[in-house]
Amino acid sequence: MANVNDLKRLADAASVQTLKYFRSNLNVDNKYEDGFDPVTAGDREAEAAIRHILDADFPDHGILGEEYGAKNLEARHVWVIDPIDGTRAFISGLPVWGTLVGLMEDGVAKKGFMHQPYTDELYIADGEQSWLIEKGGEPQKLATRQSATLQDATVFTTSPALYSGAEAEGFKRLEDRTKLARYGTDCYGAVMVASGYADIFIEPGLQPYDIVALIPIIEQAGGVVTTVDGARAEQGGTIIAAGSKALHEEALQAFWGRA
Repeated sequence: MANVNDLKRLADAASVQTLKYFRSNLNVDNKYEDGFDPVTAGDREAEAAIRHILDADFPDHGILGEEYGAKNLEARHVWVIDPIDGTRAFISGLPVWGTLVGLMEDGVAKKGFMHQPYTDELYIADGEQSWLIEKGGEPQKLATRQSATLQDATVFTTSPALYSGAEAEGFKRLEDRTKLARYGTDCYGAVMVASGYADIFIEPGLQPYDIVALIPIIEQAGGVVTTVDGARAEQGGTIIAAGSKALHEEALQAFWGRA
């Protein structure tokens, strides 16, 4: 099974492709005919670089990527890739995007990383513990904030505009019960929960490649990640993560109006 050095190698390969386009006059394509879902050469080239390594080093593993699709998903080990999570931030020059790569074993996220190459921050889960490695320095162990209650909590989401119907009402209830809400963080919201700087991360409409890498980073730092229905999060959906089991339960109760 892959080790930390394998994960670092993937992060380095992707960063070569993304950094050359960040804060440049790059062309942006739109995946949608109606609406806006941007994709850039940085997305495509970073995923291609990651897949090239995986094909060579782990030929029996499956791969699911945002840009180039799926292969061998029946394999016991499946890599899940989002080459640039937060492409809107990427094309706007904001360094709150990241490369996400997760490794599932028998359908459960076991290892993964979020790499922000512009700030040189690597958040990584090795299968047992989560770490932050900054600018090539020594790894720092990550730990979630265990003591926060809902009324003391900081909650991150990308935008309230992404919610609709009952989930929009649920997010409003949750936001009203917390101390502070911050928007526009994409994957950074999740790793801030793992780092103990924030308490709740909630996002609607996620795909597996948006969340698989982040699950072990949060869990192995002491947090809890599920769908808002309480199921495992690997298949995506509306996802809620919290720094502790107690806070996660409080957040779910508030979201659904049960408390």
